[in-house]
Order: sequence, then structure tokens, then C-alpha cells
Amino acid sequence: MTQILANYTASISELKKSPSSVIEDAGGEAVAILNHNKPSAYIVPSKLYEEMMDVIDDYYLAQEVRERLDYDEDDLIEVSLDDL
Repeated sequence: MTQILANYTASISELKKSPSSVIEDAGGEAVAILNHNKPSAYIVPSKLYEEMMDVIDDYYLAQEVRERLDYDEDDLIEVSLDDL
């Protein structure tokens, strides 16, 4: 059984009839577009998409921070403030 990852669904026929009403009816949430009762696509409102991209950016930034914090003491280079 295919999992539907949205609280709202619409058929492709409904989407063809009135795309704006499908988006509006979802109230800012993602909509699963069904083809023969299986999800074939998701429509994500722009505000939600931007929020998702922020979360993804934060995740990759956190990964970068973890990698940079994972160092050996031997890898450190000692410098004086005068050298800077």
C-alpha cells in the first residue's frame, strides 16, 4: 500500500478543473494528487516550500558544523594574534 504524505488529496481531474481551488481548499498545506487512487505528485504552496527549503538548509549547515567540530588535536595550528 502506498503511503500518502499529505492531509489533503485531489484527483488529477479535480486539479485540471480548478487548480487554484485545490490549493485554496488545502489551506496552505501540501496536496497529494492522486492518479487511480495512488499519489502521482504533490502540490506544495510557495510559503510551505520556502519553509521546507529553510529546514533543509539548516540540516546541511548542521552537518557541516558537526564535520568541522570533529577534529584531532594534532590537526590544530597554533598562531599568535600578532601574526594575524
